[in-house]
Amino acid sequence: MDRIVVFGAGGRAGRRTVAEAVARGHQVTAVVRDPARHEDLRGPGVTVVTGDVTDAVAVAELAAGHRAAVNTAARMDVPAEEFFPAAARALTEGLLRAGVGRLVAVGVGSTLETAPGVAVHDAPDFPAEYRDFSVGHAAQFAVLEAADPRLDWVLLVPPPVVLDDTAARTGRYRTGGAAVLPGAEAFSYADLAAALVDEIDTPRHHRALVAVAP
Repeated sequence: MDRIVVFGAGGRAGRRTVAEAVARGHQVTAVVRDPARHEDLRGPGVTVVTGDVTDAVAVAELAAGHRAAVNTAARMDVPAEEFFPAAARALTEGLLRAGVGRLVAVGVGSTLETAPGVAVHDAPDFPAEYRDFSVGHAAQFAVLEAADPRLDWVLLVPPPVVLDDTAARTGRYRTGGAAVLPGAEAFSYADLAAALVDEIDTPRHHRALVAVAP
């Protein structure tokens, strides 16, 4: 049994990750901005706490005593180009202060490449209203790449589709590199969560961006 801290535990990916980790016997600290809004997360094996993933001091305090961290946090009320790099900086600093050496984070599919150096969000027909969010999301990768080598991180990026929050878990998925994996027309939050927790239980990727798809 391991202790895992999940930042952004109130979101769809976060909730699924908490459930997946608990089902495997882990103890989970679920970090949210407002615990009163997420009472349903509480249960055997889960402690719900307040925290700010962009605050390195808070990250260090919350992560102390855990073996690994998962970050699924996103903010719609903060510009993406501010939030995602700030969260990555706080995590890379705070986790090391806490002695936590493994970080598994979630990316967004529109940052994956369709050709070398060309992201999905660079396509001429990519919806303009979503581009800033995608570009901001991508900015966390540079922060992770520059992180202290003592932090073993992986950024798992699902395909550029709307993830299914109702599909049952299969536990089956493929992994790749920075490019969109072919044939990925659907993917579930449940299988994304399985991939995230797998990278804690049996790490296969290290200091890398990894596409994940069914």
